[in-house]
Amino acid sequence: MSKKMAYHYSQPITLLISLLVLTLCNPSSGAGIAIYWGQNGNEGTLAETCASGNYQYVNVAFLSNFGNGQTPVLNLAGHCVPSSNGCTGLSSDIQACQGQGIKVLLSIGGGGGSYSLSSADDATQVANYLWNNFLGGTSNSRPLGDAILDGIDFDIEAGSGQFWDDLARALNGFSQQRKVYLSAAPQCPFPDAHLSTAINTGLFDYVWVQFYNNPPCQYSGDANNLLTAWNNQWSTVQANQVFLGLPAAPEAAPSGGFIPADVLISQILPSIKSSQKYGGVMLWSKFYDNGYSSSIKSAV
Repeated sequence: MSKKMAYHYSQPITLLISLLVLTLCNPSSGAGIAIYWGQNGNEGTLAETCASGNYQYVNVAFLSNFGNGQTPVLNLAGHCVPSSNGCTGLSSDIQACQGQGIKVLLSIGGGGGSYSLSSADDATQVANYLWNNFLGGTSNSRPLGDAILDGIDFDIEAGSGQFWDDLARALNGFSQQRKVYLSAAPQCPFPDAHLSTAINTGLFDYVWVQFYNNPPCQYSGDANNLLTAWNNQWSTVQANQVFLGLPAAPEAAPSGGFIPADVLISQILPSIKSSQKYGGVMLWSKFYDNGYSSSIKSAV
């Protein structure tokens, strides 16, 4: 019988080999999928969304009316009615998501509603409202109950681009008490008309760029426009992580930008993952995600 040769590695070499194996087996370690939830009552509950195991970030959408003296309005479509305290039961869902390591943010703005900031002072007032009603502050009228959300998502698609940087600074100021994560969802044409000044503060943890409903820089049968915009502009934006924002189905983006899962995995992700700031993929939205996240998550 032949004897098996015994190899004895020093501890540093053993550690190096272990790290190399982990890297090869999990090339996208740290990256994840963000999803928007809240704009269709038929998309399932927030708890079910998190329990799917597909997402690392959930944006609860939207606080659609705020600023410029308006009474803030939370619009969660068919899920619940905030005005009658009907959404406070989501507190347990939020806590269940957070218990799984998922960050839950409140998305402000959106494609509809009424919102704007009239001054830096107005931005401070909105920040105080968000802190006391959704984050680590206290209020008698917290629309989502006692759960403390992880942060605020800026999905600003209307009005001017003024004072959103002031809102970001004011919210970041509360991080001295409890970390407030900030995310933004700019359009892929660079720079974004509404959010560029805010993003340039360097205060945003996550920027998920909307590479859909934007023909100049979205996927349209080939990846050239998208990759050019990503590599030349968005991959070095002032944020901790940058995400590729996509529709989860063709129906989710009437003006285009849907990328078949196999194309995303073979042609897009290998290129954009070379960016040091690559954070993953953002999807719009949970209602349209009928298998798309499951099919791409191992490659993200």
